[in-house]
Order: sequence, then C-alpha cells, then structure tokens
Amino acid sequence: MHEMALCEGIVEIVEQEARKGAFSTVKTVRLEIGALSHVAPEALRFCFEAVTAKTLLQGAALEIIEQPGTAWCLGCSRSVEISQRYAPCPACGSHQLQVTGGEDMRVKELEVE
Repeated sequence: MHEMALCEGIVEIVEQEARKGAFSTVKTVRLEIGALSHVAPEALRFCFEAVTAKTLLQGAALEIIEQPGTAWCLGCSRSVEISQRYAPCPACGSHQLQVTGGEDMRVKELEVE
C-alpha cells in the first residue's frame, strides 16, 4: 500500500512548512488528488490517521479535493475529461488521447495555528 508512504511524505512536507512558518498545530490538510494519480483516497484517509499520530498533524482533518483526469483527443481535437487511462474519448470514441491533467497529488492548503 503506497498510500502509507504518501502520508509519510505529507508529514515531511508539513513539518518543513512548520519550520518556515513557525506554527505548531495543523487543523486541516487539503489535498488535491487527480483521478489518474493511482492514489486511492479512502486508503489515504485510513493511513493518514495512523501516520500523523504523535506529530504536529495529530488530530488534523484531511480534506481531499478530487480532480478529474483530462486529455487532448487527437481524433476530434478536443480537451475531454477521462476517468481512467486508455479509455476512449467520450466525444468521438477515439483511443488517441494524450493525458493533460489529473495525474498529480499535492498539498493544496493547510489550516494552522
């Protein structure tokens, strides 16, 4: 389960920001997770509580903003939303899609004290 390692990375990022911003408590972590990122939001939620215990994130709420996958269709020259790789274009049915978004996971915002 790579979500555990991702949560450990989130803790590292927030701890670095805490040193820069001189805060000691995190109330909320907002993440953006792309539909094509291969991250399971529910697994991430499960791991988050375990990984953040005894850190400055202990008790913090985790809010996940899911971003759609997007691609450029070479067949119909449109930008389209896709829910999985190798899916056909929802507009024309072509399989000639170039992914343009929805592959990332990032810490979007922190609510701190």
